[in-house]
Amino acid sequence: MRVLALDHGTVRIGCAISDPSGTLSRPLPVIEPPEPRAVSELVEEHGVERVVVGLPLHLSGEEGSQAALARSFCAELEAMLKVPVETYDERLTTKMADASRRAGATAARDSIAAAHLLEAYLAASPPDEDDYPEGTEA
Repeated sequence: MRVLALDHGTVRIGCAISDPSGTLSRPLPVIEPPEPRAVSELVEEHGVERVVVGLPLHLSGEEGSQAALARSFCAELEAMLKVPVETYDERLTTKMADASRRAGATAARDSIAAAHLLEAYLAASPPDEDDYPEGTEA
């Protein structure tokens, strides 16, 4: 299953996409300004089957104003897209993105954060047998 992960912000959206088997992630260019229509275009262009939006939680696990903005953005996407949209905890993905950039990653910081979000989501959500292309196995 091809999944698109989004690191939603008020200025831009970091984007990352999985391979068709849902095991690898790679950053995509950021969407600037952050418009749902641009996300819809990515979904169509890449044959995305699920969208995961990072939910910025405090380290305590509580939601703040940024989480409310992310949930509002999810609602906009759900009204516009024909694929499932869900949130996933994005705590520490920006710190991980900074470490990746120090190690030589060249993609935009927000898209690297989205890639880390996607990796965590994929690791926590083992694919169903139906998610594999015909003729392959888990």
